[in-house]
Parts: sequence; C-alpha cells; structure tokens
Amino acid sequence: METFLGIDLGGTKLLIGEVDAEGHILREKRYPSTFRDQRDAKDYIFRAIDDYLVTVANPLCKPMAMGLGLVGRVDTERGIWEQIDPSRTFPIEMARELTERYRLPAYIDNDVKSATRAELHWGVGRFSRNFVFINVGTGIAACSVVNGQLIRGSHFNAGEVGHTTVGVNMGTTCACGRKNCVETIAAGCGFDICARLLRERYETRLTIPEDGKRVSVKEVYELSLQGDALCEMLVKNAAEALASLIMNLVRVTDPDTVVLGGSVVADGYLLEQMRPFLQAETMRFVTNGVQLTKLEPHHIGLLGAAVVAMNGKI
Repeated sequence: METFLGIDLGGTKLLIGEVDAEGHILREKRYPSTFRDQRDAKDYIFRAIDDYLVTVANPLCKPMAMGLGLVGRVDTERGIWEQIDPSRTFPIEMARELTERYRLPAYIDNDVKSATRAELHWGVGRFSRNFVFINVGTGIAACSVVNGQLIRGSHFNAGEVGHTTVGVNMGTTCACGRKNCVETIAAGCGFDICARLLRERYETRLTIPEDGKRVSVKEVYELSLQGDALCEMLVKNAAEALASLIMNLVRVTDPDTVVLGGSVVADGYLLEQMRPFLQAETMRFVTNGVQLTKLEPHHIGLLGAAVVAMNGKI
C-alpha cells in the first residue's frame, strides 16, 4: 500500500500521520505546538517526527514521501520556509533538511494552502475549479483557487486576509499595526481581544482568564445561546465581520463556492449566525453557497500535508 507522511504545524498543535492514496488516515499522533521562532520550531518538528517513527509508524510500510504544512510564508518551489511572521524571519531549507535527515522525498507548503490542496484533491475540487477556502482558527487566512490553480502571490503572501478591515469598528489593534482587522474580531484571538475590550460594558458569566490563556470560543457560543449579553455581542460582531470578509473575497475572484474550515467555525454555529449578513446581490454567483468543509475539520491540515507529499512542488 502506498502511504504518505503528513505533518501539520499549527499555532496550537503539531499533528503527524500516515495517509493512503484515498485519503484514509491510517495512524496519527498529536503533539502540543510550542516554539519561539523558526529554528526552535524546526528542532521541535524533527523531535516529533523522530518520536512518531519510533512509537507509531509501521516499520514495514515506509511512506512514499512526506509533506509538511507550515504557518507563515513558504516558498514551495524551492522548499524554503521563509518566515513565521515579520518579527520571526529566519529562512530555512526545510524540504532539503527533511529529505537528508529521513531519506524520503520531502515537500513543504503553507498550512492553509495545504488544507486548500486537500479540498482540491478530496473535497470541493471534485466539482469546483473556482473556490475560496477560509480557515478561521487562532487566526484567519484564506486561499483562492482560480481555474484550478492556487493563488500564491509574488512573495508567497497571498491570502493573509485576516489583516483586512471589514467595517466592524471595535477599536481593536492588530499585530500587523492596523485597526479593526477581521482577525481581531472573528478569529480565536479576536474573541479573546474583544471579550477583554468589552467586558466592562456588558454583564457576563464568561470566564476571562488572567493567566495568559485565551477565552474559550466554545464557552462564548454556549453562553450566547443562553442570552449572555457579552457573548451575544461577541458572536454578532464576529458573524458580521466574517460575512463582510467573505463578500469582499467573492468580489475579488468570483468563486462559485466558499468553504470554511478551522476550529472557530467547525461546529457550524458561527456560520448560521453569519448567514443573515450575506447580501443576496453580492452572493448571487456563489452557486454552491458558503459551506463547511466536508473533510474532517480537525484533520484537514494533515490531509493537506499528505497531498503536498503526493503532489510535490505545485
């Protein structure tokens, strides 16, 4: 059986697993994601792969190749991880180093673009060649597919749509330096930022940690259903902001499908709250609508990394 080793590095977890050519996850192991910069992350990735190969992998079934999905800017053609973010820039030839260390063909891509490649291979790509995949998790990023091709940009930075403003003016300040970016309102980090900003204005039972941890989005959703004033406002603002982002992207690339993935939207609640904000005139050509990924949301990054391994430098 042909298998492919996928490694999905996110902001809060590192997931490693073996996937067959049909998209079945055969084995997997999750590791907490903790790193300061690219060099630290590289060492952590290597240690995790070493552990996986010893504790989980089938020694009688060597993968055909490995694929790695990474946060930040990735030069897929040259196999270079350019940066996590502007404050943490240390280009690393990750594909070459992985290949040399594990004696396997190794390929890398950005994590959201990897997930989009999974959609192309096993998801909406089966019926659409023009779609947008939006990942709403700790942060927000997107990838547009136009005529079957992923849009990457001249510096591998296309799709960083979390750093756009969408008309919901909360007074938040983004790490990019702008005000009211959609990421600071509708992403996991945004729920935390806005909860702290608004907590003195509304009665609430929401737990707001003071130990460096973020507000639980799951708890926000649960309390909003119970009429908690702060949580209702957080959900409304996030829904409006995300709907505005979607409509902006629809105007740019004219997709027939918009696919949502990521932990913040995985249960479908925010999608339903968002629908009333989607204007029919703008959305009229999105003939397949806005939908949650049909791929397992907690594994789409791993599946994408496997597709990176299967398809190589595309």
